[in-house]
Amino acid sequence: MKMPILSYFGIRFPTVYWRCTISCSVLLSALLISEATYAHDIPSRVTVYAFVKPEGKQLTAILRVPMEALSEISFPLRGPGYLQFSQASFALRDAAQVYITESIHFYENGEQLADKTLQATRVSLPSDRSFTDYDLALANVQSPPLDDSVDLFWRQGVLDVLVTYAIQSENSQFSVEPELGTLSGETTTVLRFLVPDGGERVFNYRGNPGLVELDPRWHQAALRFIAMGFEHILEGLDHLLFLFCLVIPLRSIRALIPVITSFTVAHSITLIGAAFGIAPSTLWFPPLIETLIALSIVYMAFENIVGAKLEHRWMVTFGFGLIHGFGFSFLFSETLQFAGGHLFSSLLAFNIGVELGQLMVLILVVPLLYLLFKYFVNERVGTILLSALLAHSAWHWMLDRGNQLSEYQFQMPIFDGVFFASLMRWGMMFIIIGGVLWLMYEVFRRFAMVEAISSYGTRRETKAGN
Repeated sequence: MKMPILSYFGIRFPTVYWRCTISCSVLLSALLISEATYAHDIPSRVTVYAFVKPEGKQLTAILRVPMEALSEISFPLRGPGYLQFSQASFALRDAAQVYITESIHFYENGEQLADKTLQATRVSLPSDRSFTDYDLALANVQSPPLDDSVDLFWRQGVLDVLVTYAIQSENSQFSVEPELGTLSGETTTVLRFLVPDGGERVFNYRGNPGLVELDPRWHQAALRFIAMGFEHILEGLDHLLFLFCLVIPLRSIRALIPVITSFTVAHSITLIGAAFGIAPSTLWFPPLIETLIALSIVYMAFENIVGAKLEHRWMVTFGFGLIHGFGFSFLFSETLQFAGGHLFSSLLAFNIGVELGQLMVLILVVPLLYLLFKYFVNERVGTILLSALLAHSAWHWMLDRGNQLSEYQFQMPIFDGVFFASLMRWGMMFIIIGGVLWLMYEVFRRFAMVEAISSYGTRRETKAGN
């Protein structure tokens, strides 16, 4: 029987040879892909714990990292995958250097600390609770390693690392730039900075947050929170659509002043109140606020469509501004950790950033609406169309968020001392809101009277001239 022949560059090979070559190539590729997949098999979520303490001429950092995030290190194992502690010191130091010490950078007065020493590494059981306190964590990482008789599957252990840095003074300004986000799909870091005067700053962030001031000065915290507030208003689509609803029928600066002022004052009240513990801590409160924010857009859009009295719009805006203030507070509460000991200045700075973002939006949107209604579409038709589009989007948001809200269970409060203390705080909040609302009413009323007198005088001068 004649064997099939294939040629390649003039050399003739049997077909069986080509089939064997292709099969081997496919098998080798599959093995390489599976090996690469295993080598990069990072966990979906890990939590890193850290203590940082400057003392004298030394900065001490103690970190705890789950070993499941160290998958590319070959640890000495025994049996079905138990870690052999007596032979693991070199691999542990290698893992600490590759994954931790090279991925977290400390700075003293803006200068990176380069003189560092890896003092100790130790594997702890997942049930170990030494990282609840700095002294306990320090004693644990410096203690002898676990005995080989302990059966610990290596991926279930946690690696404790002790690193020291030479510094000029414990009273310097310290900052950190962690790059531990690659340890998993979602890396959460809980970092506790021990201030030399005995205080403590606790940070809880995800991924790589950039440069973090561990004990910021007031101006550093203020600049950071101005940027946060500015970015939040630009990234918060629901807040932007609410502003858009306000601007559509009111495009003159004079008409916008009362509305924007009332919105600013209202959300500032609830933002400040929430920062000082006025907002409920129940799980259903954030989804309730998000649902009401969507409702505020729907209401304003329908008000634009039916043609409400715009001279009283600032009152409605004030009410919805109180709701939006709670929405702003959710982000502020998450970033409050970066304020250090400057809560009030950071709060004001965050609010300033929000106002700057609103101002930029108004500067861009008002001229665009003016050109749109002047050259492209009738003002009334354009108002209805734009408002209908906004109402449509917000309506779907409201339904989706309402469905999420319905999944929570609402229970009657317990009438104890905590409840009545909270009730008193809410009572004080309503008194402040009522006083501010009355003050704004008087200011805007007099502003309208002055405007009316000025307009009347202008008309009389015009008639006299004619």
